[in-house]
Amino acid sequence: MKNPPSKPSQLISKEFAKQLNVNYNNKRASLTANKKQKEDANAIWYSIEELEKYIHYVKTQGAEEGYSVDGIRFYFGVYPDDEKHGEKAGLTTLFLVPTGKKVEKNETAKIQNFVEVEESSADIQSLEPMNYGNIGRPPSLLY
Repeated sequence: MKNPPSKPSQLISKEFAKQLNVNYNNKRASLTANKKQKEDANAIWYSIEELEKYIHYVKTQGAEEGYSVDGIRFYFGVYPDDEKHGEKAGLTTLFLVPTGKKVEKNETAKIQNFVEVEESSADIQSLEPMNYGNIGRPPSLLY
């Protein structure tokens, strides 16, 4: 391979991933033990194509709105318990929110310089979050 990708610094072992998943399943089960609730999702799937499309969208839209998009924050949520959400009502979801910093554009001597205004990355509230990954059938999967 000519230019192999660099290994991400946030990788974890398969064993630790399994432990995290078991911990989540046990914690979620203990929270719903006394309720008559359908089996909840413990994994959400997004296609590479949809993730790439979303990344391209938020980077482009963010730049148009004066942001340097630098990441995506993943939030856990629970769908409202009403029939409008069908089978997903009351179940766990995961949604994505772009993060970044506001930049100011300064034009001097025909060179465009971008100056960061905020010191830390924050959720970009003007860009739409992404949701509706696939929870699979049945919802619970074991890692």
